[in-house]
Amino acid sequence: MSLTYSEIKSQYAALQQTYDYMLSNRTAITEFVRSQGKSSVAFIGCGSSYTLSVSAAFSFRLRAGLPASALAGGDLLLNADAYAPLLRDTLLAAPSRSGSTSEIVEAVRLLKSQGEAPLLALSCVADSALAEIADFALTLPWAFDHSVCQTRTVTNLFAANLMLAAFLGNDEAVIADIGKAIADGDAYMSRVESSIRQVSDYAWTNAVILADGELNGLAAEGAIALTEIAKVQAHAYHVLDVRHGPMVTVGPDTLVIAHLTNRGAEHQRKLMQDIRARGAKVIAFGDASVTIAQSDVDLAITAESQLSLPVQGIPFLFIPQIVALCSAERQGFNPDQPEGLTAWVKL
Repeated sequence: MSLTYSEIKSQYAALQQTYDYMLSNRTAITEFVRSQGKSSVAFIGCGSSYTLSVSAAFSFRLRAGLPASALAGGDLLLNADAYAPLLRDTLLAAPSRSGSTSEIVEAVRLLKSQGEAPLLALSCVADSALAEIADFALTLPWAFDHSVCQTRTVTNLFAANLMLAAFLGNDEAVIADIGKAIADGDAYMSRVESSIRQVSDYAWTNAVILADGELNGLAAEGAIALTEIAKVQAHAYHVLDVRHGPMVTVGPDTLVIAHLTNRGAEHQRKLMQDIRARGAKVIAFGDASVTIAQSDVDLAITAESQLSLPVQGIPFLFIPQIVALCSAERQGFNPDQPEGLTAWVKL
């Protein structure tokens, strides 16, 4: 059994620790953010942590009622002066596995050297470089992935970011649903893993992941996992946006993973039919309230329970993780140590 597989399968045990930890720090977190008196939040990340930042910024805008943006660490490092208007009166937030990625650490140091730049850091390594320069640091060591490619870590950072937004917006339904998704997690993985492996076990070379809103950034993370672990071309789009150009790349060599909802169900159903008509295979996911016609997809997966939309991202992410692992195994790749990659970048 690969280390990557072990980390994927242990993500819900880690999520329970993250959930309890975040709840125990709820008051301190909200008091810190409010004490800063900032009018907006800017999330900073690289690679997986950037995709998580995109989802987190969306959640903060929607649930915490705060203007929020997401910036790639390298982009910010190179172009900090150009982004000064965006960063004025802003709280920085940086989710990171290692807390040591050079672009993020150097960008934050640069901003702090130029004036007030309070930082909320969220990482999986105690006493990391990011934690040392943070004004408030949260640490999730139980979620640290030792494999090069992140799986368990990103699920935990996603959940923690979502809890931050829910705390600030007093969104008790989202907080409760995260707990529900965690309680369902092991049963969900056991129920769906073999069918995911079976449907994705063919020589596909192109992957497309579709999701909207708060889950679009998470879809991009799924594409990164597929690219890194399975060494395939993978891209993420908003659900109906795949028609606007990317559909030309969809064919018999394509595997599509789609997050579907009850909103605009007929539009989504027609899209799934059109994708399959081009020869692609489709794995579709929705929560327990969603009806997905088996005739429209190759595999329909539902969560164990009805969940708030952003919380559905937790079980959804398991699908591209297992698909990537299955592809690596089929091709004879080592999923724990993809050639040419390191766990985090040091410039």
